[in-house]
Amino acid sequence: MKELVRKSVLNIKPYIPGKPIEETKRQFGLKRVIKLASNENPLGPSPKAQNAMRKCISGSHRYPDAQGFYLKKQLAKKFGLLPENFVLGNGSDELIDVLIKTFVEPDENIITSTATFLEYEIIAQVNDRQVKKVPLRYFKYDLGAILELVDEKTKLIFVANPNNPTGTYVNKKEVAEFLTSLPEQVLVVFDEAYDTFIDVADYPDTLSYLSKKNNVVILKTFSKGYGLAGLRLGYAVACPELIAYMERVRQPFNVNIMAQAAGLAALGDKAFIKKTRRLVLDGKKFIYRELSKMGLKYVPSVANFILIDVNKDSVDIFKAMLKLGIIVRDMKQYGLDNFIRVTIASKKENIKFIQVLRKVLNISR
Repeated sequence: MKELVRKSVLNIKPYIPGKPIEETKRQFGLKRVIKLASNENPLGPSPKAQNAMRKCISGSHRYPDAQGFYLKKQLAKKFGLLPENFVLGNGSDELIDVLIKTFVEPDENIITSTATFLEYEIIAQVNDRQVKKVPLRYFKYDLGAILELVDEKTKLIFVANPNNPTGTYVNKKEVAEFLTSLPEQVLVVFDEAYDTFIDVADYPDTLSYLSKKNNVVILKTFSKGYGLAGLRLGYAVACPELIAYMERVRQPFNVNIMAQAAGLAALGDKAFIKKTRRLVLDGKKFIYRELSKMGLKYVPSVANFILIDVNKDSVDIFKAMLKLGIIVRDMKQYGLDNFIRVTIASKKENIKFIQVLRKVLNISR
């Protein structure tokens, strides 16, 4: 059947998601499994979002608002922008696809980095677009090297900030210099899926560029900070003209009723976001301390996960921890063979993770 498939599809290496909890329970006969592989919110969904979802169940026989009027209106209020600055997506993944389909011609190219969110390259390959990748420098995006790779056929640049899976970020100065040098005909997409957890002063305010630059797009999501990963809800922010073109490509009714209701309610739950931030920041300090005691190196993170050098084959460590009921993410697919990525979770789950990691690495206290 290969002859029926597009050549570009044959070359795609599928995205490998974090292993599901129920599958792990079945496979190893476990009663309790802790999933720390997909950077999910350990608190679950915002309580206000849960209540909103319950209320909208009876209307699920109707198609959703195709434009997401009320959610866009609330987002505009939150950021001091216009509803026309936003397009909603079935997760950020769909918006990546919409961006490529909207702006990148078949003979044009896309630039991103190595060891970054894999969907940039995968979705580009699905759309049969060329991707050029720049190596990370000290585990972070090298914006200067990206500029050197820009040519007359470059149309789109993806910058994950913070970067997944390293948890690193490019700062205000780096972004300012980058945008000053970037040709106006090249779109730059700042993927800020993990901006909820930022705890540094020099993180760039990319939204401030929208009034100065027409080639900046920002991606944000409800999956991480708001705990709505299962509903698949994200949005892009850009100048109204770019958004209008993206709206032409976006599928109608792409964001379901429940996601819109939950997102709208979650935006008003400031106490939940505050609690989420505190949990992650406190948990990060704890894990840092424990890793240092174990003599393990890690990459300092501004996200809700930590990249850890286990100094062994990451797949072996992943499998050993899996048998003991802890799901982490091995970094083999990212080319980081001796690293695992772990989500910062509840205090109890963080303690269990450290205990199991010590056991599989044979490190005593």
